[in-house]
Amino acid sequence: MLAQLGFILLAAVNIAAYFLMWLDKQRAIKNGAGQNLRRISENTFFLLSLLGGFLAIFFAMQQFRHKTKHPSFYFVVIFSAAIWLFVMPYMYVKLEM
Repeated sequence: MLAQLGFILLAAVNIAAYFLMWLDKQRAIKNGAGQNLRRISENTFFLLSLLGGFLAIFFAMQQFRHKTKHPSFYFVVIFSAAIWLFVMPYMYVKLEM
């Protein structure tokens, strides 16, 4: 039951991260055309990445060609992936003992 809830939460975070990357790209395009739309904070993307949305952010960066020139985004995505792929399973095993 807890694993299913975790999976649903991870899916929701990834869907939200992908959608927000798309939305921010659209707003960036429109701002370049003279409109003044509020952009989504980079800290929001960093938080979503750390919460498990690193896959969606990485794929959205590639698909929309958005934030690809920001080394900090790549660093946070790689750092988040390392946490979720190595540290989290280690902590899970440690807590089970």
